[in-house]
Amino acid sequence: MRGPDRKAVLVTRKTRLEELIAKYQTAEQAKFYVEHLGADFSDYEREHQTYHAAKRTVVETLERRCLLQLLDRSFLPSFVFGPDDLVLALGQDGLVANTLKYLDGQPLVGINPDPGRYDGVLLPFESRDLPAVLEELLHDRRPAKSITMAQAKLSDGQALCAVNDLFIGPRTHTSARYEVVLGKKSEQQSSSGIIVATGLGSTAWLKSVVTGSALIATNFGASSQSLRYQPQAWDAPFLQFAVREPFPSVATQATLVCGRADRDTPLVVRSLMPEHGVIFSDGIESDYLEFNSGVTATVSIAERAGVLIQ
Repeated sequence: MRGPDRKAVLVTRKTRLEELIAKYQTAEQAKFYVEHLGADFSDYEREHQTYHAAKRTVVETLERRCLLQLLDRSFLPSFVFGPDDLVLALGQDGLVANTLKYLDGQPLVGINPDPGRYDGVLLPFESRDLPAVLEELLHDRRPAKSITMAQAKLSDGQALCAVNDLFIGPRTHTSARYEVVLGKKSEQQSSSGIIVATGLGSTAWLKSVVTGSALIATNFGASSQSLRYQPQAWDAPFLQFAVREPFPSVATQATLVCGRADRDTPLVVRSLMPEHGVIFSDGIESDYLEFNSGVTATVSIAERAGVLIQ
């Protein structure tokens, strides 16, 4: 369905103030708690007011031109999007990434509710831009970027997709034990986990892992000229992985600690952890797959890709 009868789904999130009120029952108690710790409660209030002002603008614009459904981010895992839905995310970059992984080809519009607070790499629009571009959005006339997604598929058939990255490792701050295989190379490892990133994710968690490793190596005498980090394109046809804090020992190795995986050469990880092994995506620890002894994960590019409107 295209045009004014098309359904729009607006994905929103709770502000920090709303989360505090949910925890402490009232705004007054939340204020007492924050100010008791010496923080500025007025910043929470300003953020809340700015977000809801942007939300009102977006809602009013959409209600004038199409059918509208509001969706809090907490309901994303169980929500069923229609194939022709126009999906909009009002929030930070993380909300866009979290929404994309639950879509199957539907276009996503990222809207920055507070440009003075958020850089908005994935948020090309502000709420005030929506009236001018809505007609193009409803008729799919805006340009879009394709975003490569990752997928971890377990030997028991379960699967999990990621827009930014997958984490494979321990649920708590302990060592992970596993066998990692890439092509003809394999080894048993002990580490604090593996990060597998898409092109989009190469500017996120993976960047911090590589940056920290590079600076440590530089301080130990490595040449800084050889340690420059280059993020990949959002539609890169491969994934990059890095092992966090690999520990070489009599029983474990630490040579296969980074590399690339794609459809022809996936990354295969076999769990050697009796308990507490997990795989989660895009920083959402509550939405995870158990990854304990006997389970094998095959990580590669997902069949579906994200579509982000520009």
